[in-house]
Amino acid sequence: MKTPCEIMVQKVLPAIRAELARVLMVEHNCTQQKVADILGLSRAAVSQYVSEKRGAEVDFSDDTKTVISQFATELLTDISTKDKVKGMCNACKFVQKSGWLYRNDPGVEYCGICGEDE
Repeated sequence: MKTPCEIMVQKVLPAIRAELARVLMVEHNCTQQKVADILGLSRAAVSQYVSEKRGAEVDFSDDTKTVISQFATELLTDISTKDKVKGMCNACKFVQKSGWLYRNDPGVEYCGICGEDE
């Protein structure tokens, strides 16, 4: 049995990073190096996300893509590390609430560890 967090870390968070990388490069014309700097990744990792070698297991809904796109726009401003973490947590919670986790791994319960009001 895998916990919700294991599934989210193994599949969803890489997919969120991949979508962020694609949005930053396509919609905001960022270079791979700039995306790597913003996301705290290597340029090679960004390349793998964009080419769908990483993070391609999850097909997000349009609503989820909108949330991730809004977060990408926020990342282009000078936000704190705490706000970056909060943005990733919000995207993760949005995916959970969208029902993706339950459709792909029935029996897994919602993870409330991150908290609703943080």
